[in-house]
Amino acid sequence: MNFLVLGGYGAVGAAVVGELRAAGHSVTTAGRDAARADRAVDLREPGLRSYREALAGIDVVVNAAGVESIDVVAATGPAAFVDITATTAYVHAVERLAPTGPVLLSVGLAPGLTNLLAAQLHRERPARRIDVAVLLGTGDAHGAAATGWTFGLLGRRFADPATGEPVLNFSGAHPFDLPGAGRRRLVRADFADQHVLTRDLGVPVRTWFGLTSRFATAGLTLLSRLPGAGSLPGDAHLPGSDAWLVCAVADDGRTRARAGRGQSLATAEIAARAAALAPTLAPGVHHLHQVAR
Repeated sequence: MNFLVLGGYGAVGAAVVGELRAAGHSVTTAGRDAARADRAVDLREPGLRSYREALAGIDVVVNAAGVESIDVVAATGPAAFVDITATTAYVHAVERLAPTGPVLLSVGLAPGLTNLLAAQLHRERPARRIDVAVLLGTGDAHGAAATGWTFGLLGRRFADPATGEPVLNFSGAHPFDLPGAGRRRLVRADFADQHVLTRDLGVPVRTWFGLTSRFATAGLTLLSRLPGAGSLPGDAHLPGSDAWLVCAVADDGRTRARAGRGQSLATAEIAARAAALAPTLAPGVHHLHQVAR
């Protein structure tokens, strides 16, 4: 198949390109930096002329650029569109579209792998509540978009997916016994998976977040209570390893977990497999747990 990878020279995008090419697909990288991309594309351009031209002959678009634009999604069909976003408001906006091609969301670690683990728990035996634990390493080579997304949550509140009550990001520490990582106190964070899963599974699902560095996790909790913290630069880095772990925990104690090293590479591996699946889907918006196991 022919793939267009937006942001194909970034931390995740380059790894997605590598995975797809290793599987025998034809891949074109796209982005604003003409020196690094196969094709110069500006997703913020009025009318999206360069993007529309780049779509000729493309079967699947993978958005690893960190640009969240409803106009880009709407302009993509009939080609499939795959987005690794974790942003709740953007996911809700995409779900309201009526795209002419398939759109696949929740295709990274969180959301993505977290969705699959939580859905697996619930299929095996219905739970009354599921907590999703996400432990990420700041020692990985994250792109500015990923780091900026995390810092962008600082000081902001979101509605609890089950109760609607406002929740401050990086607050409400809760202890978890994580396989291979021991006892850790994780905090609430507005990942899109909890909102989609609460709706689809029909039970409360809440996402809890931590960094491999306990000090860095505590720092996020402190910063989130300070005015203006969300304006921290996206290229700021915190201490920690490149390990990651995601775990779904049912109210009866059952768990499903996966762990590894290199968050960007793991995200890319999942996204590449999802991208290969996307063209087989019907037009409309899908999430990974709805179409894969």
